[in-house]
Amino acid sequence: MSTKSIPPCLDSLLEGNIARITFNNPTARNAMTWPMYEELKSICDDLAQNPDIRVVIFRGAGDKAFVSGSDIEQFVSLKKDEAYEQAIDRILIALQELPMPTIAVIEGLAVGSGLLMASACDFRISTPDARFGIPVARTLGNCLSPGNLAWISAHLGIPMVKKMLLTAELIKAPQLLESGFLYQTVETSEITEAADALANKMAVLAPITQKSSKLGIARLLRSNLPDCSDLMRETYNSQDFREGVTAFLEGRPPQWIGK
Repeated sequence: MSTKSIPPCLDSLLEGNIARITFNNPTARNAMTWPMYEELKSICDDLAQNPDIRVVIFRGAGDKAFVSGSDIEQFVSLKKDEAYEQAIDRILIALQELPMPTIAVIEGLAVGSGLLMASACDFRISTPDARFGIPVARTLGNCLSPGNLAWISAHLGIPMVKKMLLTAELIKAPQLLESGFLYQTVETSEITEAADALANKMAVLAPITQKSSKLGIARLLRSNLPDCSDLMRETYNSQDFREGVTAFLEGRPPQWIGK
């Protein structure tokens, strides 16, 4: 781990036995490009091999977003059915399977893949005005993999996941604090201190026990997943998906036709 900026747009800092990873693309509300996703996978692989790191804190630069989803321009050249969801699965599994506890610090938006990444962390601390959701029914017209559906359903509950996916609503932090999805909500001026306090609390505990506990839960959530390739293929090959991408980039509402 180093203290310099890791291109493109991910920063990494090691302070004692706590690693801090920042999604540093604030002009785009920390939207993730493919190089950023690949860099995240590489960072997770490195973290997993470092027994000296006891806790990892993930955060978005600025106060507008943790991660606001994927950079939409990369969908223009997407050619192969469910390839995007398969690639995202590979990266999120690397985050889910980090052997040490992880914390997501959230200010502003955690939407789309940003919500998935926050859910992949063990704990989430946000400001009271943070908002969460996966509004693809309003934006792109794409879908999630069965692995990601199972993961967020376990963390948020099926009724909340349906609300996010079928109504495209963004949910405010207080509601998710009540459900237990958020560990804590604090004001911006206190959020770094709150994350550090939780990190320091976990950093002195038994690391092998922590690893066994969190990876055991992850394996339970991924066991017996159904084959949903037909649903993903239908969605990503649809005219609606192409319309969603085009409309988003042109700055207009999409015209859904159900084909």
